[in-house]
Amino acid sequence: MMELVVDGRHVLGEGIIWDDKGARLFWTDIEGSELWSHAPATGALQRWPLPERLCSMALTHDDGRLLLGLASGLAFFDLASGELDRICDVEAHLPTTRLNDGRTDRQGRFVFGVFNQAENPKDPIGGFYRLNHDLSLERLPLGGVAIANSICFSPDGRTMYYADSGTREIRCCDYDPDTGAIANLREFAAADAAPGDPDGSTIDADGYLWSTRWGAGQVVRFAPDGAVDRVLTLPAPQPTCPAFGGPGLDVLYVTSATVGLQAGQLADAPKSGGVFAKLLPVKGLAEVKFAGRRR
Repeated sequence: MMELVVDGRHVLGEGIIWDDKGARLFWTDIEGSELWSHAPATGALQRWPLPERLCSMALTHDDGRLLLGLASGLAFFDLASGELDRICDVEAHLPTTRLNDGRTDRQGRFVFGVFNQAENPKDPIGGFYRLNHDLSLERLPLGGVAIANSICFSPDGRTMYYADSGTREIRCCDYDPDTGAIANLREFAAADAAPGDPDGSTIDADGYLWSTRWGAGQVVRFAPDGAVDRVLTLPAPQPTCPAFGGPGLDVLYVTSATVGLQAGQLADAPKSGGVFAKLLPVKGLAEVKFAGRRR
């Protein structure tokens, strides 16, 4: 069972990453429009209010500066001053979509997808995108998506994983680490491979994928061939995003959410909305920093 480390009571905790240099976690409460950080060694906790919802993020090569995937677009954020440096809007022509899951590829480009906020059933009208080193934005040839999630990359950068949570399937494709070209789209883990819906994912040093399972209170480790290898449970039914951290990159941290839970469900799972952790006999990979800068 995973243990609670931050009792955040977040409506929609998400997007967790480990800052190895600062020895701290960053994550977001999307619906609270807040960036959070926690240093496990000292217990220090910080949060920054933002002018709109924050959905995902990446470290950069500039200390104290993050790349933010805000609901309406991308921006750099200075932690000390709180200043936002807007890069671009995303899907401004689609009023019901906002940004969702995102992660850097092995070359430091930011790959992300969107979420259709329309009532269910949600149509796959959004896309997956990549912010390149020169800050140009391109849509990836992965088809339409309603709830983009599970974006992560194999240790060698040659396989990209992704999902539309509504289909409950995790997919993958060949990904050229130099050019970013995409080919051979295929199923990685079938819709019935594990309970719950696939939310965020991360890859460990052995190339295994750790998938948070929304609605099931689980984190499932999939082998490179898509077989279920290991299952962790946590006392919250809606885990959202995993990240390896700690000095040895051997602690798995997981965010969670309370959104949509009824009073009885919250009473049964009062730690929902918190950040959880578990020391593991496997190691993760350091977060790749976004390599783009203003010219």
